[in-house]
Amino acid sequence: MAESKPEGTPAAVWDIGWVMSVLPHRYPLLLVDRVVEMEPGRRVVAIKNVTINEPFFVGHFPGQPVVPGVLLVEGLAQAGGLLVLHDRPDREKKLLLFTSIENARFRRPVVPGDQVRYEVEVLRLRANYCKLQGRVTVDGQLAAEAVIASATVDR
Repeated sequence: MAESKPEGTPAAVWDIGWVMSVLPHRYPLLLVDRVVEMEPGRRVVAIKNVTINEPFFVGHFPGQPVVPGVLLVEGLAQAGGLLVLHDRPDREKKLLLFTSIENARFRRPVVPGDQVRYEVEVLRLRANYCKLQGRVTVDGQLAAEAVIASATVDR
């Protein structure tokens, strides 16, 4: 069952402040703005609002800005990191590092003004390893997908 916010709790319980309390990433590589759904140990849905101010648009591509596909996969990994680390008591001492990226597919460009929705489900979860299936959508359309695996290591 999805983790719900208690009645009277602000809508932004999983806002950028919470995201930054869990993930070590910072600007310009923090790619999650907030979490909108979470089922601990099972799945997470996170959001990233894409603006023309993103630093990678300067060179990718001038006059026709497109979010690099590798950053969409990184965003999936960060959303997965929120799922894996959110209730781990020693999370400030841990990092998640990619061990593999499988079946990465890119279906449509993501551009300034889009709201990216990262949907990540657990395929395998162990103390120091996770394998996750992720989908990136914009307005209900599939933009990218991948299976990612990560190892949890000490910082």
